[in-house]
Parts: sequence; structure tokens; C-alpha cells
Amino acid sequence: MKVKVLSRNPDDYIRETKLDIQRVPRNYDPTLHPFEVAREYTRALNATKLERVFAKPFLASLDGHRDGVNCLAKHTTSLSTLLSGSCDGEVKVWNLSKRECVRTLQAHEGFVRGMVVRFCGTSFFTTVFTGLDHHQKEGVFATCGQQVDIWDEQRSSPIRSFTWGVDSFSSVSFNPVETELLGSCASDRSIVLYDMRESAPLKKVIMTMRSNTLCWNPMEAYYFTCANEDYNLYTYDMRYLEKPLVVHMDHVSAVLDVDYSPTGQEFVSASFDKTIRIFPKDAGHSREVYHTKRMQHVICIKWSADSKYILSGSDEMNIRLWKANAAEKLGVLAPREREAANYSQKLKEKFQNHPQIRRIARHRHLPKSIYHQTKELRVMKDARRRKEMNVRKHSKPGAVPVVSEKEKHVVTVVK
Repeated sequence: MKVKVLSRNPDDYIRETKLDIQRVPRNYDPTLHPFEVAREYTRALNATKLERVFAKPFLASLDGHRDGVNCLAKHTTSLSTLLSGSCDGEVKVWNLSKRECVRTLQAHEGFVRGMVVRFCGTSFFTTVFTGLDHHQKEGVFATCGQQVDIWDEQRSSPIRSFTWGVDSFSSVSFNPVETELLGSCASDRSIVLYDMRESAPLKKVIMTMRSNTLCWNPMEAYYFTCANEDYNLYTYDMRYLEKPLVVHMDHVSAVLDVDYSPTGQEFVSASFDKTIRIFPKDAGHSREVYHTKRMQHVICIKWSADSKYILSGSDEMNIRLWKANAAEKLGVLAPREREAANYSQKLKEKFQNHPQIRRIARHRHLPKSIYHQTKELRVMKDARRRKEMNVRKHSKPGAVPVVSEKEKHVVTVVK
């Protein structure tokens, strides 16, 4: 005779003390829970709506400069220290945790155009040249003006100078991974790459419009992103400059500065159109846009070393502190809060392609001027595309080739 016995371990369902939460056994068999997906979808929808409700990215404004903020520099060893240089030659050192100015120096008579902190964090450099950057491991720094110069800290003349038939350069940047490599943006619409161990530049890519700055990806050694005058940003692989990997579009005016997140997954851009945008490194459109009524043209931008904050310096003499994730709750989270936030995040990722959720997650309020400019640019782009199609339709087959959006913006690569 077959006897079935119910065998239960009391530890599975009896509380140790009366203050414990009751343990409820749960059967996860999907046939017993036919409405699980519907419930999860509702939770994801509510989580997405709440995220937009609590999206308050602006944290603080640091005022004290008497002219437009022209450059920012992160401290290499201290998270709470920021340096800023303005158009009247003044340099300020800020304590971000107290949100106050610690020290003010009169560095130059004219603009402070470049500023960088030494890799050890003991000293910093400022310049009236158009660009400045410090080597990640050695006492060597680079400046750019009429040419790109490599300087030793102990010497009063450059140890190496690079020129390539260009009258001026607007920015220079060392690669944080392959530390001997550096890149610069020139006024003849080119981006030039150098190796400090070589006597001549490596190669350059000439684009249809001028690039203002470039920033290397701190996690992927060969990738860099440049901010261009044609309202776009371009991510290149330095081994293959024939066309950019990604064209990042959304700004409606010239992009003035760009900086990568320490994770290398995202970057932030500052534009003449008075907005800040955050782009995933491989996406063509921004995931976030920040603006305020008072903020004017954003000249410089930095992403903090802990990847949580963004710092922007603008024309109207203010430095602003923003959250990198607009709806993130700051401060210490209780374990249950953290679990709830992680669960909500997973639900949003699971249902991110549902039309309703995608519409709510993507929606952003924009200033009227930017909204109308975006619309106008879209109309112009559609008209160009339509004209191109009509020309191709009425031409001999193969006479008007299809040129992809990526290839349109590169004129040539010179090696």
C-alpha cells in the first residue's frame, strides 16, 4: 500500500520571535499566477510615471565669479574639490560638499582658457593658450595655440612641438588609457592625433565643420568623442577614421564641450543652445536634457569622478551642480528602499519597449525656442532627404550614390 506523507520543516514557516515578519510559502509555478505579467506591467507603468514626477536634477548653483565661467577642472584625488576659471582671469577653488568657495586667485590678465590638475593632486596649471592637458602618469603636459607643444614641468621651453600646416588649435587632450597618445581639434576643421614617442603627428581626419573639443573614453582606449559646430557629436575609433562609429544628434546649436562618465558608458555635452544633454556612448539621441530659465550658453561641462553628478559652467557667471540620474534619491537608502528601487529599475527595463511606457519615459519639457528649432531642423532635414531622393530618381542609375549619415560629415583622412 502506498502512503503519501506531508513532511514540513517548522523552520520554513514558524517565526523565531514574535517580532519577525510572518513567513509565507509561495509557489512560483506560472500556471498558478496567470495575471503576473499584467501586474508587473502596471507596476512598471507606475514606476515610470513616478520617475518622471521625482525627476529633479538641479541641486545647487555656485555663484561668486564676476565674469563668464570659461573652464572647469576636477581634482584628481579629492571628490569634493572643483576648480573654475573665468573670463576675467580669476580662478576659484570650490568645496562641493559645503557648496562654498575656499580660495580665489587672480591667475591671468585675460581669459583663463585652460585648466588642469596634476595627476597627484598637489598642484594645478592654468593657461591663456587655447587648450591644456596633463599626462596621466608623468610630469609632462601639453598646450595648444599656434601649435601643439609638449612641456616638461622642470623646463621653460617645450620638449617637443607638433605642427601640420594648421594656423591654430582649439583643444588638446591626453588619452587616459594609452597615456602616450593625445588628440587635438584644429581650426581647419580637422582632428589631429599624436603619439608623444613620435616626431610627427600620426594622422588627421578633416570634417565638414570645425570641432570644438574632444574627450577620450576612459574605458575604451581607442574611442573618442568630439563636439562639433554642426550641432552634432561624433564618436570615432582612432584606428578607423574613415567614418564615425556613432553620430549623436539632438542639440540645436553648436556643441561647445563634452566629458565622459568615469564608467565610459555615457557622456555629457554642453551647447550654445543653453542646454546640457546626456548621451549613452552608442546611442544617436540623448537620454536626458537639462535646462533652466536663467542658464545661458553653457561653455564647459564636467562629470564628477564618482559618476553621480554633473557640473556645468555658463555665460552668466554661475557653476551648476546636477544629478547624473535625474530621479535618483540621494543620501543613505534603507535596505527595503534599495530593493524597491532595484525592482522598479528591472521592471522598467523589462517593459521599456511598450509604447505607453516608452512615451512617458522619453517625454521631456523643452523651452519653447528649442522645441521650435528642433521642429524646424527636422523639416529642413526631411526636405534635403526628399530632394536627394528625387535627384536620384531622375538620374542615371549609380550616378547619385547613397551616402550614409556617418559618411556625410567626413571630408578625408590624411595619414
